[in-house]
Amino acid sequence: MQWFPPTRAAERGAPPREPGSRVGEPADPLAAPLAGLDEALTAVDAFDRVLVAGLLRPQPAQAAGLTELAHAVAGTPLAARVAEAAEQAAAGVADEDHFLALAAARTALLGSVHDALMSRVGETLGRTRDEETGPAPDGGQHPANLLAAARSWLAGLARAGWQGLDHELVSGAAHVVSAMLPDPALRRLATLLDGFAAELAASCPGASLDRVPERRWADLWSRALLLTVPGAADVPRTSGATGRLLPLGIDVQEHATAVQAQVHAVFEPADGAATRLVRAGVSVPKPDTVVGAGLWQLLRPHMSLLAAVGEGRAMELVDMPMTTEGDLLWSDEHARPSEPADAFATARVALPTATDATTAPLDRHPARLAVPVFLEGYSAQKESNESKVGEDGDDGKRGSDGGDRDTRDDRGDRDALTFTFAGQRLAVDTDRMPSAGPLTPEAVAASGACIGLLRWDAGAFRIQPLAVETTVRKKTVALHAGAWAGGTTDKAGVKAEKAATDAVTVLRERAGRLLRK
Repeated sequence: MQWFPPTRAAERGAPPREPGSRVGEPADPLAAPLAGLDEALTAVDAFDRVLVAGLLRPQPAQAAGLTELAHAVAGTPLAARVAEAAEQAAAGVADEDHFLALAAARTALLGSVHDALMSRVGETLGRTRDEETGPAPDGGQHPANLLAAARSWLAGLARAGWQGLDHELVSGAAHVVSAMLPDPALRRLATLLDGFAAELAASCPGASLDRVPERRWADLWSRALLLTVPGAADVPRTSGATGRLLPLGIDVQEHATAVQAQVHAVFEPADGAATRLVRAGVSVPKPDTVVGAGLWQLLRPHMSLLAAVGEGRAMELVDMPMTTEGDLLWSDEHARPSEPADAFATARVALPTATDATTAPLDRHPARLAVPVFLEGYSAQKESNESKVGEDGDDGKRGSDGGDRDTRDDRGDRDALTFTFAGQRLAVDTDRMPSAGPLTPEAVAASGACIGLLRWDAGAFRIQPLAVETTVRKKTVALHAGAWAGGTTDKAGVKAEKAATDAVTVLRERAGRLLRK
């Protein structure tokens, strides 16, 4: 749920920037406006507002929003179907196929925004992008009744709208999810529906909501609806990857009941083919009492790569399954630890020439942008966020996908960190840094080099630090967000791990008692 040029190039006598993963020219193309971006997001916003009140009895304002969505895809292969769907929805007689067409139009618009942003990033960094795509869905054998039941529930949500939510409507997903979960081919959709329904249930009744997360719920609704198309959730094509894996850093995403660690790395194929950027992730459920460094106890047993990253080692892969999108379907039997590999050496030497992976059609969304980059030679400044409220035209509400980000709205009283290089400024997203590691906002502010993920948030590019180089007692020290992945002797880390061990032990004992009754 997956982020720049040696800035010294701007100094007197410095050589011109070479193509690579660093940016910082005097005229930074990342800050230049993109033609059509605002128009595409405006059309998406218009449709998202339609879903707030629902389409059971559409009002003129909702009809206008539907028309705006249809006009945005005019001239595309979707035009005729979306125009018909918009007309029927405005009349209050839309069926499931019409809702599916509207969801497809919305997804296509956000996909165009994603592609435009990725093209801008590629031009700026000087990196090429793998254009290989997987085969079209074959519409394999899927229980049609379960997919139809999921579509029916999602259509009911669209008719009721977010303000019309009630527990009876939301609970209708439960039997669909329970029937889907045993089938591995439907588990992706089942998980999405389960989480979506839980989030809606926590907000019932919808009529009492002070604020609706329009973009987020519309994202989940449209994605789930498209996944009901037979074949849309098929497992992507894979091939065997053999070669050396050079980790760059770990991105940790934590929720109350689950946690995911995603390793970003450079893969050097053994056959001498071009190096490419890849990812390897592991997700596990967790009790809400396990936080901080204790998360690694849950993740570590499922992926030996985490220990290698913590130890600063490369991995040798033999026939590791890898999708065309650059995702390694990790299996420890296909990997073994190799020689030490410094992440900053990898970032300086191997990252500039690595090929960016392609993106699956359903994953083309601005919120998915997470491009590994390297910065150095910058200066860091802190400034109050109070003066920045409203600069994005939405009081700071516009998130990485141009929509609402509730987690961003409470930061007005906090200091914003920015990197300045060659006269350009890049916001630093310290909120995404996990507490399960030694990397802190203070360390980032004192750093001189940074490995991070380039993301798009609040209508602008931001950097999420994965690791930084800073000076401690006149020595250069590297601090990594995933430094504790393989274990730690750090006092804070040891204390958090012990607390997590105690919590897990207690929970296991309680679970055992319940099972024995």
